[in-house]
Amino acid sequence: MVAALAPNPVTSAVPALIDVLRGGTAQATPLWLMRQAGRYPPENRAIREKSGGFMDMCLTPELAAEITLQPLRRFPLDAAILFSDILMVPHGLGQAVRFEDGHGPVLEAIETAAEVARLNSQGFLERLAPVMGAIRQVRRKLPAQAALLGFAGAPWTVASYMVEGGTSRDFEKAKSWAYGNPVSFAQLIDILVNVTSEYLLAQIDAGVDAVQIFDSWAGALAASQLTRWGLAPTTEIVRRIKERHPQVPVIVFPRGVGVNYETYAKDCGCDALSLDQSLPLDWAAATLQPRKVVQGNLDPLLLVQGGAAMRDEAERILTKFGKSRFVFNLGHGILQTTPPEHVTELCEIVHGWRGSS
Repeated sequence: MVAALAPNPVTSAVPALIDVLRGGTAQATPLWLMRQAGRYPPENRAIREKSGGFMDMCLTPELAAEITLQPLRRFPLDAAILFSDILMVPHGLGQAVRFEDGHGPVLEAIETAAEVARLNSQGFLERLAPVMGAIRQVRRKLPAQAALLGFAGAPWTVASYMVEGGTSRDFEKAKSWAYGNPVSFAQLIDILVNVTSEYLLAQIDAGVDAVQIFDSWAGALAASQLTRWGLAPTTEIVRRIKERHPQVPVIVFPRGVGVNYETYAKDCGCDALSLDQSLPLDWAAATLQPRKVVQGNLDPLLLVQGGAAMRDEAERILTKFGKSRFVFNLGHGILQTTPPEHVTELCEIVHGWRGSS
């Protein structure tokens, strides 16, 4: 049974998630899930069957808003995250983007500096105006106790899609360009820093409470290249956001960077780091949590599994990170095969946990 959302009254209360992201302590650990507005619940699949495709759902404010709000009707989550995709940025730059069922994103690959120069940042925000329209619609209907999160991809991750023409196992084209001709590749990264900063600031102006920057493929970079192509561009975006909106929390997810999470904790300037499931909890609690709010990091497959395996790991994470400076989440996006009842159970575990801080 999917419950109706209560109306959003005028209130000055700060959602628990935002309070924690600013360094506070919540009565119960806040919880949201990456890709929580995904294909796993039946009400989401029903909308997809009636829509004109994935891009149509992302760029139709009424559809995007409805999909964003669906998880909060079914589960007691502490935040909604905007239903969209990191590839809205190349779409906004005029690059052809489509999504094929069973294959994923397909882009008209960029292969030369001349093609980079033809990217059109004029009118970028106008082309993405439907995203802001969806945010405003969600803002009007969102329960007062829930936060609204916006997001974008980090420049390296978005550039990898733009150059590879889609997903990749080895990122050969993108890495060869970055490593072999860093001057021209930096031109693409600089464009992405500029437009991604504009995009996230526009989301904040439209009504989101916090933003997350997804560097999903940061772990593909050689350690010697991570600062130049991963950390530095992301840090500059964070700086620009904080310059205009110092109170808006920024979460960064440099997936797969291992011990280099510590460098992000020292140098990035973000408020929180989202942790992938490969990180040892003891190390993350001792090394990262004193510097940043940490978010994570249940393996999404444990959420698919449910039962004792999920409960044991969730309680281990809660015990290690406590209630202070911690947001419960997954180590990556929720999987399509996840039973909705497992999400309900996870919410009960997290919100009902009463361990020591």
